[in-house]
Formats: sequence, structure tokens, C-alpha cells
Amino acid sequence: MGDPSLKTLLENLPVFWREADEPWQTGEGEADGPLRTGESDDTGDPGGSRHAPDPRQQGAGLAIPSGYAAFADLVDLAPAAAFIRDRHGRYLWANHAYAHLYGTVPQQLVGRYIEDFDAPAEADRFRALDQQILTRGTPVRHTLRYVRQDGTTGRAVGHRFPVREQSRTCIAGIYVDITDHVRATAQRQEAEENLSALRDHSGLPCALLSANGRVIEASVAAAELFHLGLTDLVGRRAHTLLAPGPGPDLEQLHRRWNSLIARRTRRVETTAVLVDTHGLQRRAELHLTTIGHSASRARHVWAVITHQSLAHEAHPPLTAAQIRILSLLAQGSSNSDIAASLKLSRQTLDYHLSRLRHLLGAATRPALVARAYVLGILAPHAWPPRSATAAHPLSTV
Repeated sequence: MGDPSLKTLLENLPVFWREADEPWQTGEGEADGPLRTGESDDTGDPGGSRHAPDPRQQGAGLAIPSGYAAFADLVDLAPAAAFIRDRHGRYLWANHAYAHLYGTVPQQLVGRYIEDFDAPAEADRFRALDQQILTRGTPVRHTLRYVRQDGTTGRAVGHRFPVREQSRTCIAGIYVDITDHVRATAQRQEAEENLSALRDHSGLPCALLSANGRVIEASVAAAELFHLGLTDLVGRRAHTLLAPGPGPDLEQLHRRWNSLIARRTRRVETTAVLVDTHGLQRRAELHLTTIGHSASRARHVWAVITHQSLAHEAHPPLTAAQIRILSLLAQGSSNSDIAASLKLSRQTLDYHLSRLRHLLGAATRPALVARAYVLGILAPHAWPPRSATAAHPLSTV
């Protein structure tokens, strides 16, 4: 291989890190879709399913200038498959990766023709592409389909381009296998589509949040919960959706959020008071789960609301004694039993009950209990009744 050919071959190496922002156009035959200017597409079976030992090439290539021996070894042993053919389809040089596609070694390729390794239809297609390169005189980037050694269909992407070799114009090509990349991309796309379908059709309010608490994605149910359009919800800071004011709820939520982002835990179940655009509040049970494991800090968190109370006007926070009274009422305790349990006088208990009826807008004991549940003050799935914000399942406040 001469100096100009070697230089051209190296310059046309398919460099993924340089072209990472440009999606590969892959597919079968004309189904690849539009390619960029100066590109063409080809399908065929350059590899077949044959396999043979792959000893180091010795003397099969063209003459290498001594000053370029290191570069020749680089191309010869590179994982990208490369070849040089003359205008008649005869192989002048091939590296190990290219020979391996045919289950042979470079020595067995050099001096032989395309038809010796490819089926007639594929050979005609490759010859037509070679002729296109010779006619245009410019490189062509394209993708092709081939049969891998395990019998599965593979995808490769690369360039074919003209080179000068021994005072004649020849065709060189260099390709990298992107089968695993294409498969992983398709699997990721399928997973994202499944997640989107689950998000949009489950009916659960859910949102994908960034580490700084900004809404990246959200379900329609989440937007409806806050009486917002979906486009208005995406991009909002999550703290604007929480009821304002300091309190144990927010402090606990912040601690658990920081624990998630620092990856001290992967999943958290907690509660929070949400507020919609009309100013109505509701208590909600939140399931927060981090995504991915690669970074030392979590970048995204899925938030799912599994239960929510009835929307209501904001009311003053209840004291621990008032919540305890409501839990004992829900348990069926009489006034005298509640007073004895909390060591209160009957007059003090009557005052608390009167205050609760006023705060919750309930005239009777059963109405107080019902309002305590629909407003999210008492946990809906707990017995004996307890506060919805209790830190431990057995805690009553």
C-alpha cells in the first residue's frame, strides 16, 4: 500500500466521536431513508457465515514505505474493516477485520475478485458502487446490511473513496460494525415508547424531575391535577406546586429529596401538600424513584402520586393533640375514652371538638372523621387510624 493510499485510508476512518451528533441512517435496501448529499446505500452479504482462523497477515498487502510501517500496522489491525480493490473488482489489499467478515485471512483475499466471495447479485451491486466512486471521484458514506457469522443480520457504516495506487485509480473502503449500537438504540427507543404509553394511559399523575426539582416530563393526569396545560407544567420548578410555608412536611420532604439525589437511597415514599392554580390544596402520597446508577449523584427522579385527598381551601395546621383526637374518633372511641386516653378534662376535649368542627366544616362526629380522611389528615390505608404524616406505620401522630 503506497503512501497516498495509506493517508487517504486513515483520513476516511469512520470516527464515531466526531459524528456522534449525526444519527446513523441505517436500514434494509432503500428503507434507510434520505441520506446526506454525496451518499448512497447498499445492501449485501460481505461476510456470510463462514469462519476460519485469523493469523497475522504476512506479505499479503501492497508495498509499504518504511516510514509508514507503524501506520500500516494500525490500519491492518484496526477493528474497522478496510480494503482496496482495482477497477476490475480484484482485491489489492485487505486488513484482518475485513477478511474476518468472510471467515478467512487477508492472504486469501488479495489477488481474487468480488465474485469469489459474494453472491452474484451482491457482487454486481458492489461493482456498481465501485464504478460510481470511480466516476464521481469523491468519497461516499453509506450503510450496508450483511449476514454475521452467527446468521443474524448486521449493519455497517463507512466510506468508499478513490485512491491512487501504483499510478492507477482504485477503490478503497473502510467500515465499522454498528449492529450492537443500532440494536441498543432501538431497544432504548422501545423502552421510552413503553414508558410514555404507561405514563400517558395509566391515569396516575406522574412527572420526571431534574436534580434541581424542575419538571422535565409529565403525564396528562399530573397537568389536570394542578389545572395546568401540559406545556405549562413542563419546565416548572416543583416547589411552586407545593403548599407554601415552613413546616414538618416540607422539612421531611427536603431531607428525603437530598437523600435521593445523594444516592443514599433509591426510592422514597412520603407525603406532601400540593396546591393547584386555584389555590386549592390536597395531601398526596408520593413515590420518588431515582433513575440510573452511573453518576455519584442522581440526575433525574420519577415522582408518582398514588393517592390524593379531596381538594380544599387552606386551613390552619392541626396540632398533634387535634390529630390524635381525630384518630381516636375514627377508631370509635367515646368522648370519655378520648379524654381519659389523652388525660384531658371533658371541657378541654369539648373545646378541641368544637374547634375541629369549625376548622374542617363538619357538624357531627361522623362528619369529622369523614372530612379527616378526604382531606388527607388521616392515612387512608392504616388501622388503627393514624396521621397521614406519621413517620412510622405504627405511630398515631
